[in-house]
Amino acid sequence: MRVCRLLLLATLGLSNPMNVLAQEPPPRIGPLVIDVRGTVPRFEQTDQLAQSRGLLLGELPRTGLGLDAGAHFYVFKWKAVTFGLGGQVTLARAHASPAESTGLRPVTERFASITPQLSLNFGSGNGWSYLSAGIGAARWKIVPDGADEGPADQERLRTVNYGGGARWFIKRHLAFNVDVRFHQIDPGTPTLGLPGSPRTTFMIFGAGVAIKP
Repeated sequence: MRVCRLLLLATLGLSNPMNVLAQEPPPRIGPLVIDVRGTVPRFEQTDQLAQSRGLLLGELPRTGLGLDAGAHFYVFKWKAVTFGLGGQVTLARAHASPAESTGLRPVTERFASITPQLSLNFGSGNGWSYLSAGIGAARWKIVPDGADEGPADQERLRTVNYGGGARWFIKRHLAFNVDVRFHQIDPGTPTLGLPGSPRTTFMIFGAGVAIKP
């Protein structure tokens, strides 16, 4: 976690990313970028979250794999800031396979969200850092292997998606992209005598490519 925070601070401090394309003057940011990233989600483990699914704390998965995809339009520039509008789809999965001797069940955790995004971008079309945030809807499923989903797994929850990153263009239309993102999920509704899931924030680190048409 400490390493990811340091990476986020370093990334967001980039107001003038290295120009990898020799152009004078540098091009403007945008007008459109499409991102595709492989991700590593770091899910939270709390007693209330486990109880909301009738699980034990030790059965909750922790670290998984996932995919982010998004598109951003850059609508106008004010001084050093370029404002962008867009959206992001997030898919994440983690699986816990405790040893049979522990008596704990294997469990799969899945998270899926769609979130509109407002971004603040700093730099030039050769490379820029950004901060972005949005509010959308998510489904959060935590199900023992072989079991049916419960009402809590099917509930749509509001999620606040915020974070930042940077894009470095290695070619005119292709960039390397890193991103650190946080998802703050609203509490779930108590069902079937179980408590609702708590308000939870978990982190996703992603790296991939950005394409500028």
